[in-house]
Amino acid sequence: MNPLETETAISALRSTGDFRVLRKFNLDQDTRFTGKSVEGAMIALSLDTETTGFDYVEDKIIEMGIVAFEYDPDTASIIRVIGKYNGFEDPGAPLSDEIKEITGITDEMVAGQTLNDNQINNLAQMADLVIAHNAGFDRKLVEARFPAFVQLPWACTMSQLDWKRERVSSRVLEFLLYKCTGVFFDAHRALDDAEALVGLLLGNFPVNGLPIFKELLERAGEVTSKICAAGSPFDKKDILKQRGYRWDGGEKSGCKSWWTCVPQEAEAEEMAYLASDIYPGGRSGSVIIKRIDPYSRFSVREI
Repeated sequence: MNPLETETAISALRSTGDFRVLRKFNLDQDTRFTGKSVEGAMIALSLDTETTGFDYVEDKIIEMGIVAFEYDPDTASIIRVIGKYNGFEDPGAPLSDEIKEITGITDEMVAGQTLNDNQINNLAQMADLVIAHNAGFDRKLVEARFPAFVQLPWACTMSQLDWKRERVSSRVLEFLLYKCTGVFFDAHRALDDAEALVGLLLGNFPVNGLPIFKELLERAGEVTSKICAAGSPFDKKDILKQRGYRWDGGEKSGCKSWWTCVPQEAEAEEMAYLASDIYPGGRSGSVIIKRIDPYSRFSVREI
């Protein structure tokens, strides 16, 4: 089928109102880049990893994909892609069947391979921001392997954007890309995911219609307060859970507690709530507060 016939068929399907036609995402052919460099332009890295498992302490990176792009911090417009990297690394042990199935990566693909430290460190040195779709996982592994990333601010499209407000039922990258831009991509390979993440940043929210990247940049610069309700009464656990607190068993932090993160300006209000509704007699002196900035957010330093 030639291009004209393809477009005619697509138009016919869409006109019925009964079909949605998805195009495959192709970053290199995307027409939404502004292409006009501006004074004060900055560089961000869209980053994704594939790993031997889901424990950042025990597991290792087996593939890394990075897309470097230039953007205007004032308008949140993405100007152009300026570089890409993709590489494998041998973890020194056979991959599990589960990881092979999830990633499509085999032992033969990683055998004897090493990530290119020079290329990756050069990208880190030129970057002003690192963006991942699950930065809470990726950052810890990347920093352990490449200390140059420790000094960079990180942002996360999965946890720092209000997808609930947008009535989006899943935070999986494939689904978000479809909902926000109407395209699909080949998932679960590092560079494919890193490219798809740039595609998501080029889009708008499905409900309010505002630019996704603009909100992410605003959220990325925030300082938040991590409030740990240490020593809270056991019978208050359901109340804390309903308010959005999560349980930390203390395996890595060393402190068993219910915790939440709030904007720094809401810290006093949250402390007043704990004193009045959670701690007997308002004795909330055991509450631990840790302020989190973009340079420590999602890292082991946040725990």
